[in-house]
Amino acid sequence: MADIEREAMEYDVVIVGAGPAGLSAAIRLKQLDADLNVVVLEKGSEVGAHILSGAVLDPCGLDALIPDWKEKGAPLNVPVKEDNFFMLGEAGGIRVPNWPMPPLMNNHGNYIVSMGNVCRWMAEQAEGMGVEIFPGMSCSELVYGDNGEVKGVVAGEFGKNPDGTPGPSYEPGMELHGKYVFLSEGVRGSLAKEVIAKYDLSKGHCPQKFGLGMKEIWEVDPAKHREGTVTHTMGWPLGANAGGGSFIYHLENNQVYVGFVVHLNYENPHLFPYMEFQRFKHHPMVAELLEGGKRVSYGARAISEGGWQSMPKMVAPGVALLGCSVGMVNVPRIKGNHNAMLSGKAAAEAAHAAIRSDRSGDELGAYETEVRSGAIGKDLKKVRNVKPMWSKWGLMPSLALGGLDMWTNTLGFSLFGTLRHGKSDAAATGEAAKFKPIDYPKPDGKLSFDRLTNVSFSFTNHEEEQPCHLLLKDPSIPLKVNLPKYAEPAQRYCPAGVYEVVEEDGKEPRFVINFQNCVHCKTCDIKDPSQNINWVTPQGGDGPNYPNM
Repeated sequence: MADIEREAMEYDVVIVGAGPAGLSAAIRLKQLDADLNVVVLEKGSEVGAHILSGAVLDPCGLDALIPDWKEKGAPLNVPVKEDNFFMLGEAGGIRVPNWPMPPLMNNHGNYIVSMGNVCRWMAEQAEGMGVEIFPGMSCSELVYGDNGEVKGVVAGEFGKNPDGTPGPSYEPGMELHGKYVFLSEGVRGSLAKEVIAKYDLSKGHCPQKFGLGMKEIWEVDPAKHREGTVTHTMGWPLGANAGGGSFIYHLENNQVYVGFVVHLNYENPHLFPYMEFQRFKHHPMVAELLEGGKRVSYGARAISEGGWQSMPKMVAPGVALLGCSVGMVNVPRIKGNHNAMLSGKAAAEAAHAAIRSDRSGDELGAYETEVRSGAIGKDLKKVRNVKPMWSKWGLMPSLALGGLDMWTNTLGFSLFGTLRHGKSDAAATGEAAKFKPIDYPKPDGKLSFDRLTNVSFSFTNHEEEQPCHLLLKDPSIPLKVNLPKYAEPAQRYCPAGVYEVVEEDGKEPRFVINFQNCVHCKTCDIKDPSQNINWVTPQGGDGPNYPNM
């Protein structure tokens, strides 16, 4: 396909991804210079279609970017009124008091939001300033300049046959060139992954760590609804099998966000994260809330959890990584959107200063300096040891020691220095023979649901005639290596039922990829123990269509 001729369009800054980081960058660029040509390319069918987040939003990022957001109608309508934390056992739970927690854990002043709707509103602000935003435009490859710098992206390629050759209605797409390219694709973006590898940006940093976040929106009985209530839980049902926990957020209109996070460094390949989520909803405390209600939406997304130690170098010639492309989630706070916004603002300011000095295609070192030494770095550095403590010592010791470490970091020091993360989440997977299979109860269709039924509530769609966007580096590995050694965990770690091992009488088993189900969570790219699956972007507009996630 290298000989395809494409038209090219020139911009000052090309931004990939209309999430909080990318849109913040676009808005800030226009605030600094209304004449800058800025384009935002979004693979979802509309802005917000692929946005999935908890979310309790710390408005500090929005305050810095658009101080009068309230007057401009930003959809931050539900302030947090009550903050609860529970340690669950199978039949009950213990409320952990708020008073011993460090101040940074307090949700006072934060808002329960749909980040999809926040991004839709931010896109309106950006377009009102003259930013060009093109949804349904996947960026399938990077364009490099003569000196090895990133100078643009290919966007809008449609109509390939399943084998990757141009079909009868093939459209080659366009090259969009920029003086700088910002990659704000979210967790484990395909272009950011290429940039990190090409320029060896992870050198000297810990491997990135991840969690899998799954979320449902429920409409509940108005008598049980407590608008503004935030609840987090740890413990059951995961126990010692994996790290993770839940969130239950009461927003407006009798709706509740019910979510569950499983850290992807679990060892037991028989673990089934999706079924752990479904089992969680049968806990008496949760079941009582949800009974008589109805689930209206479902989705899933990987979460970057490595924090301070795992942030790669964020700049290379012509390109900057923003937000979750770097990994800016504060894990104990379960918040990253504020840092994504601040990163977009910082990248925009660095690019504006460079363009004003007639620079282009070089490294925006000022952006990296601001992220590491400014508000984002201060936010992440205070909590840097919580995740490695959890991984090394388990839940209860890490709660005590992590709390102590966050308190001392609030005072400006740590007794532990900076703990390092261990191996990657893929390498953490153990051999199936060393672990017992886990017997999960069958979903009841009222509180818990099978995967394929739930995926229909993500409103996911992929054009079936396009190439599969889940590429196997070696097609033999799932059956020759992963099945005998790890009981092929792709059947279980995928929250959308994309991967199956089909065994028919008298025939060799087959590894089947149902890519039409894919909700773009990227878990397979992260957790496959053989690192044999490469997630690349499908054609634009395909994937989930989240309404209010």
